[in-house]
Formats: sequence, C-alpha cells, structure tokens
Amino acid sequence: MKLKSGMNIASRRRSRLRLGATAGAVAAACAAAVITPSAPLANAADFYTPPAKIAGEPGSVIRSQPSALSLQIPGVPGQWPGTARKVMYTSTYQDGSPAAVTGTVVEPTAPWQGRGPRPTVVIGPGTIGQGDQCAASKLMGLPMSVDITKPSLGVNYTAPEMYYMLLNGVRVFVTDYIGLGTPGIHTYVNRAETGHAMLDGARAALRISGAPADAPVGFAGYSQGGGAAASAAELAATYAPDLNVKATYAGAPPADLERVIPAIDGSTIAGAIGFAVNGLTARYPEVATVVERETNRSGKAALKQLSTSCIADIIPAFGFQQTRNWTRTGETLSALIDRSPGVKKIVDEQRIGRLKPNAPVFLEGGLNDDVIPHGQVAQLAADWRAQGADVRFVTDPTPPILTKSIVNHVVPMLGTFVPGMEFLLGEFRK
Repeated sequence: MKLKSGMNIASRRRSRLRLGATAGAVAAACAAAVITPSAPLANAADFYTPPAKIAGEPGSVIRSQPSALSLQIPGVPGQWPGTARKVMYTSTYQDGSPAAVTGTVVEPTAPWQGRGPRPTVVIGPGTIGQGDQCAASKLMGLPMSVDITKPSLGVNYTAPEMYYMLLNGVRVFVTDYIGLGTPGIHTYVNRAETGHAMLDGARAALRISGAPADAPVGFAGYSQGGGAAASAAELAATYAPDLNVKATYAGAPPADLERVIPAIDGSTIAGAIGFAVNGLTARYPEVATVVERETNRSGKAALKQLSTSCIADIIPAFGFQQTRNWTRTGETLSALIDRSPGVKKIVDEQRIGRLKPNAPVFLEGGLNDDVIPHGQVAQLAADWRAQGADVRFVTDPTPPILTKSIVNHVVPMLGTFVPGMEFLLGEFRK
C-alpha cells in the first residue's frame, strides 16, 4: 500500500520512526499484561453506574476520574504519553433520549506543532465484545485482563491509533460506545447510536480539557470502529453542527449489514453476528419477536452467552460456526432476514452512506477481506462521492490467506494504519 502521493523521503522516514515508537510502546504494554480478577473492582464498577438523573445536553460531562495508562507509574504527573481521565458523558439513544456513555480522554505531553489549538481525535474501538468487562476504558492501564469469575479475556487494541496521535500532540478520546460498561446491552453496529457516541465523545473531550469549542476534531477507527467513524462523519452535519470536523479515517467499515452478515457467518468471529442480533433485539420489538420465534434452544443459549462475552471469548466458543445451527428451520440468519420484511427494513436502516460527510474521509477496504466485503466499502465510497463528499478510497491488495480466518481482515489494518493516521494529521495541519 502506498502512502499519500507527494510525501518525500524525509517525511516517510519520520512516519517509520513514529510507527516504530508506537509499536515499541504497544509491545511493551502487552508484555505488562497480567491476570486481574474482577472482584477488587467494586469502586471502579460504581463509576459505570449512571446517576438517577443525567444532564440532557449531548456531550455533557457527568463525572470523571484519573485513569492509568500502560507503562506509567501511578501517582507521577506529566508522564509520557499523556494524562488520562475516565469520563462518563451524555449521548443519545436512537430515539433521542439521553444515554450515559463512558470513555477515556488523554491529554498528550507532546506539544501540538501545527497551527491553531490542539486537535482531538475520537477513536472507535474495533469489535471488542458485548460484555461490560470488555469496555476499552477498563483496559487502559493494562492491554489485557482476565475476569476469572466468567472466565473472560478482555483485549484493548486501540493503542496503535491512540499512541500515534499522542506522539504527534493530538488529544485522544476513546469511546466505550453505548451499553459497553454502562447498564443495558451494547448496541453493536447500530448506526445512530455508535455515531452519536463518537460525536458526543468529541464534545465531552473538548469540554473536559477546556479546549475552544471550535478546536479541530477528527474520527478514526477500523472494523466496528471504522463503521462508528463513518457514521460519525455522515451524522456530524445534522447531529453535531457545532463541531469543527476536519477529517475521518474509516478502515473496513461494516457499512451494509446485509452483505457483512453472510461474510462473517462461518468465520472465526461468527459470534459477532450474535452481538448485532442482541443489539437490534434491544432496540426493535419486531426483531425481538422474530428472534424469539425463529431461534432454537442452541441459538437462544448462544445469544445469551454472547451478550456477556469479549472478542477473545467468542473465537474458541463460536469460531467457524454457522448461524443455521441457531435457527429453528436450519436457515442461515441471512435467509431468515430475507423472508422477514420488517427485519430486513431494520437491518437496512443501519446502512451507512445515505448522508454526506462534511469533511474529507480516508476510506479503506481490503480487496480480499474475509469478513468485511470490499464491495460494500466501495459502494460506500461511491454513495458519498455521488453526494459531493471528499473521499479518498484505498484498496488493500493483500491476496487471500486462510479464508474465513480473519487474516485478510487484520493484515489490511496494519497496512492502512500509517497512511490513515497521516491523513488525519495532514488535514489538521492545513
């Protein structure tokens, strides 16, 4: 994959050095991972319980507290790469009612070298799970944790994007999304709610840091995070016109669930389909009715188990399974959606691409991505461009490797990482 045209040798060398520093920090953080039982986290759990009445204005800060970062010594101020705070803030459910969401804001120790106020990037984690223990804000001090009471393995892999931005003096906010950590089900790939959580995370980050209201903002993410970033990009003009959005990096976004679901079915992360079903069931009574009627005993048990699982849990438990094993008739979930007009319409409502982003977007899709089809990412680029959006669409050419193993989903992420981050930095510096 090529970097942006016009990038000279010196700037490429700087990019490699920054990536090397980031990779080194991430590797060291992973080496520090330990087993952490959930029992001693009673005080931390209290943080995630919203007050009886929350502020109604989206982006309001409900509460915050210091948060540890990997490699830092507790209690020592001003450490590299920045000062982190765990934040509970107000966002909105898809019906417009207020929702309490958590996340982490990190103020970098590195100065911002560009013009104007320090920019903020909101990062949407990739598929991390549906259980509350999977929330990214619970994994900032250590990249991994094991809840021995379930058991469950939580993994936070937002570190590359986060550290890259912090090294460049950019403020970072990592959202937990609605229902991840906080009460209620995490509404995985719900277009409105993931987009709202990203946009309101930007508002909360600006407020808690005392930044100017018009300070530059950007969005970044890959896979589920790419969908959240893409949703934020196209909802910004109508939902958050107050934000000064400069750019978005959206890697492998699941923009069209009708095409994504059959691709994930039978893969190592087939259980992620259950995350989507659980999220839709929580918001749409019609989906709940169909799921109750059409799933068999195994399907109901799987959905219940998945509702409290992390991504690392679902691979050994549900890897390479077919959704036809979950249905009463032996149909795949895709076939069931096709013969259920109401559910089909609801799934279509989650499609990204019908609104125009109000700032440039760097969009990536892997030609042979084995879980997020390239065609639906290309269609998203076409849909946005047809509305006049500024879209840079990059196709990763990695050849097929162990199809359905998600290797072809992970490798393009590594290839697009530096160009995506440099795209954001370039737009911030204009």
